[in-house]
Amino acid sequence: MTNQAIIDAVVAHFKKEFAHESTGHDWYHIERVWKNAKTINAQEGGDSFVVELGALLHDIADHKFVEDAENESRKRTVALLSGLGVSEEIIAKVLHIVLNCSFKGGIGENKMKSIEGLIVQDADRLDAIGAIGVARTFAFGGKFGNLLYDPDVAPSKFESAEEYRKKRTHTINHFYEKLLLLKDGMNTKTGQEMAQGRHDYMEAFLTQFYGEWNGER
Repeated sequence: MTNQAIIDAVVAHFKKEFAHESTGHDWYHIERVWKNAKTINAQEGGDSFVVELGALLHDIADHKFVEDAENESRKRTVALLSGLGVSEEIIAKVLHIVLNCSFKGGIGENKMKSIEGLIVQDADRLDAIGAIGVARTFAFGGKFGNLLYDPDVAPSKFESAEEYRKKRTHTINHFYEKLLLLKDGMNTKTGQEMAQGRHDYMEAFLTQFYGEWNGER
């Protein structure tokens, strides 16, 4: 199979698998990350095949929804790509991206080392901020029964990735626990430039939110 045929097959697979996901981690999230990754890569110069596969597979077994996500990610990635005839060398590069893409509370050193991985990580983080990031955050919170906001509950400072994964407060806290931190954690110059406007939008949203909450607007 050609590289394009492999990408087309992976796209078809995930369109079907994530068609009815309702937490903001659906096929359209994957598609936006894929588009973001291609945009960033055009400026940053990674291997386009690895970048595209990494972007498409980055949520193949997300730790927020799957027990033993690392092993599941490994098994599903190898099964899908080897079944399409992808070389072991490329599979290893894609696995590095899949296993290290997640934010996980921003705790510890970023283990992503390849330029392709850094590009995909930026692309994924871009979809967590801005207008779409706001929408996805409230979709996720609603799915898991979180309050919109509780002014008596301050944002958490997580001690471990496991605590970050399991602890749920209210949705506005998630802005301070993750979303507003992402701009300064972008890996590439292109990602940093793309993140700035989205970050500014979230700050404006929060100003508007608090004004309405307090009856000031």
